[in-house]
Amino acid sequence: QVQLVESGGGLVQPGGSLRLSCAVSKSIFSPYAMGWYRQAPGKQRELVAVINSVGTTNYADFVKGRFTISRDNAKITLYLQMNSLKPEDTAVYYCSAEYFSGSIWGQGTQVTVSS
Repeated sequence: QVQLVESGGGLVQPGGSLRLSCAVSKSIFSPYAMGWYRQAPGKQRELVAVINSVGTTNYADFVKGRFTISRDNAKITLYLQMNSLKPEDTAVYYCSAEYFSGSIWGQGTQVTVSS
């Protein structure tokens, strides 16, 4: 069964950087799209960035110029390079993988931006 495991979260000071990874295991086929979402306490889950199988990306306005999404199709691994982090970026970040059969979600990784 397909499993997604996020890693790379943690505590970082404002202006710092983190690189999140999402490893997809037990997948026979590569997802046609993958994405990062985040959810802060008391708020709805929101899209951060998505990328399709040929590298086309789309970013939420609040992360443009700061975050970069990428994927390794051979490893079926998703990445999110986060620079110039702000306190409002604090949230649980979730990885998603979309297949023709449906979407799969990871358990999330906590990102805390605080001094």
